[in-house]
Amino acid sequence: MNPSKVGRVVSVNVSARKGVVKAPVPEAELRMDHGVVGDAHSGPGLRQVSLLAQESVDRQRRVFEQRREEGTLPGQCLKGYDVILELGPGSFAENLTVEGLPLPQLPLGTRLRVGGEVVLAVSKIGKECHTECTIFELLGDCVMPREGVFATVVAGGVVRPGDEVRIDESGDSDGQ
Repeated sequence: MNPSKVGRVVSVNVSARKGVVKAPVPEAELRMDHGVVGDAHSGPGLRQVSLLAQESVDRQRRVFEQRREEGTLPGQCLKGYDVILELGPGSFAENLTVEGLPLPQLPLGTRLRVGGEVVLAVSKIGKECHTECTIFELLGDCVMPREGVFATVVAGGVVRPGDEVRIDESGDSDGQ
């Protein structure tokens, strides 16, 4: 088993509206050609499910903690948010926080098997930010535009924290 080809779901995160942090949940249903059932970002298109590496979250947390220690965090975020006390899974509005895989380096079309039945196809790396998010306002940077990965749901099912995430080398990786 190659450690760079197998990871694990650290957290499953959902929000009922856009523009807010996603809350960790014990499980979520992923529906083919739709995304995460009950999530504000679900629907057809290339960005049905968002993934972010736990390693990316950890790097941003270290910056946050350093700025907090230095006293350089703003007293209040823009858009009516209170200061985020801790950065963790869901803070970047990702649906799946995953550890152990080099998510941003995966080629488009890479198939990921999650748990026993879910298959995702990597459809986009990074995203365009329409406005600077709360994380950017706090830290002057946000990893999601560079390191966030988006996928379409090829085969649906239920995803839970602890589920294995495996690069499926038997599936197509044709970049579509």
